[in-house]
Amino acid sequence: MTTQTPRKIAIIGAGQAGLLLGAGLLDQSHQVTIYTNRDGASFWNGKVMSSQFIFDPKLQVERDWKMNQWEAACPNTDGISFAIPNPDGSGTKAIHWYAPLYAPGQAVDQRVKYPGWMDEFVRRGGKLSIVDVGVAEMEELAGTHDLVLLAGGKGEVVKMLSTNAERSPVKESMRKLALTYVTGMKRHDYIECVNFNLIPGVGEYFVFPSLTTGGPYGSGKTQVCDIMVLEGVNGGPMDRWHECKDAADHLQMSLDILKKFLPWEYERSKDCQLTDDNGILAGRITPTVRNPVLHLPSGRKVMGLGDAVIVNDPVTGQGSNNATWGAKHYFEAIMARGNQPFDEAWMNRTFDELYNGYAEKVVRWTNSLLLPPPEYIVNMMGAAQGIPALASRLANGFNDPTDYAEYWFDAAANQRAIEEAAKGGKA
Repeated sequence: MTTQTPRKIAIIGAGQAGLLLGAGLLDQSHQVTIYTNRDGASFWNGKVMSSQFIFDPKLQVERDWKMNQWEAACPNTDGISFAIPNPDGSGTKAIHWYAPLYAPGQAVDQRVKYPGWMDEFVRRGGKLSIVDVGVAEMEELAGTHDLVLLAGGKGEVVKMLSTNAERSPVKESMRKLALTYVTGMKRHDYIECVNFNLIPGVGEYFVFPSLTTGGPYGSGKTQVCDIMVLEGVNGGPMDRWHECKDAADHLQMSLDILKKFLPWEYERSKDCQLTDDNGILAGRITPTVRNPVLHLPSGRKVMGLGDAVIVNDPVTGQGSNNATWGAKHYFEAIMARGNQPFDEAWMNRTFDELYNGYAEKVVRWTNSLLLPPPEYIVNMMGAAQGIPALASRLANGFNDPTDYAEYWFDAAANQRAIEEAAKGGKA
């Protein structure tokens, strides 16, 4: 795919979507500048930002654009494990199964990835500008570029994109979230998994290996760790992170929660140490889908990308995957546009095609997990213990969450999926 004339494109935000798309466009001879208020040292030396697990179909996008610099060093995660504890407080599992993914997934700490990608973007000929961008700067960029993309997920500028109420049915944060990056975790006696634990009425816990920083900025040193992700139901017994005074308190709180609700996870975590004092994070996220076009006072237009337009709760681990898929979709739409203008109609159509064709199903599935699971879903999870094809289908839905739309939201369709898997059908 090529265009007759290189386009001049500005991307505001140096994250998963912006850096990835910027590098892809550079390879097609477009002129790309990325604007960010953080340099590489700021990322590397700062707090962790996400759990950022990426499944193989989205890792393939990084491979295709030669942005997989850490793939050989990063530990592979080969499957999905699911557990629900017995409600009697015995510390045993009422449900437990695991199944391999069709291909491994990986997680690279964004403190490692973003500085490396920024350097690679510049090496490929891109311009990187470390500056705060507000309305005045966006006006100037929109007047001098063919397309301006707003890819930052936070800050006041992003809030200028209007919320799409119909696409954002969850109106408030449903969980208190906490990340804890640790070393020294014992391995399970089965394949390396994203280990997902559901505690009805209390919250969720999932944990998986990752690659993180292992030395000062500029050293390039990394180390393997595990990322503990705890999601507490608002006001419940896991909604306690405000009690923590420092990083040590945060780690101890994580372990205390595991000891009480998931003792099998506590046993392999009790001797863990923090990777660093910045390896913790706590906060809340309101799932939001925004409209893709920002109208500046002059009438010029800026288009939202990645987290700026789609924010999911991390409970399904799809945030970085959505951003990657969005970058790929925008890339293809930009290349297909040729020399035609990137007008408002094109912006809306490009985003709607992404949303209706893919993201809507991810958003719907993710939002459903923030509510108490219907009985038929709990029954399906139990049935997967004895039906390997069903466990496989459930696990590999994380690769392509659009498959969940086939059976997740309807009890009759759900029963058909169980019966089909039991007969050796779709897996």
